[in-house]
Amino acid sequence: MGDPFTVRIAVRGYELDTQGHLNQAVYLQYAEHARWECLRAAGISQDRLIATGVGPVALEVTLRYLRELRGGDEVDVSCEFRWGEGRTFRIEQDYRRSDGTQVATVTGVGGLLDLSTRRLVADPRARFRELATDPGPLHL
Repeated sequence: MGDPFTVRIAVRGYELDTQGHLNQAVYLQYAEHARWECLRAAGISQDRLIATGVGPVALEVTLRYLRELRGGDEVDVSCEFRWGEGRTFRIEQDYRRSDGTQVATVTGVGGLLDLSTRRLVADPRARFRELATDPGPLHL
């Protein structure tokens, strides 16, 4: 497998809590941003997903804080899809300052929802492979 997809994000002042740290909810927003950017890099837009009647869903998310992020810091957020068998897949995300210091991790379980039946697609890996114009970022 190649290197994980990564996006750099600058921590903005309005995202900080009263202690001057990045607000806990914003870590999840950064993770979501990295996931959508990874899909976009693979050629899968939100419009394309909706047009084909599917959408990604988060089923479980675990966030682990290791170091603080403060206003002005830059953080690289990775996104790595881990495919298995069945209706779900794992996503592993790592947050690192630009100097390489690890600050947080997010692990999650996701699925691909059929928007008409409201059930998970049986083989999300195959469906993503069909939709992707560049399967590399998704490790397909």
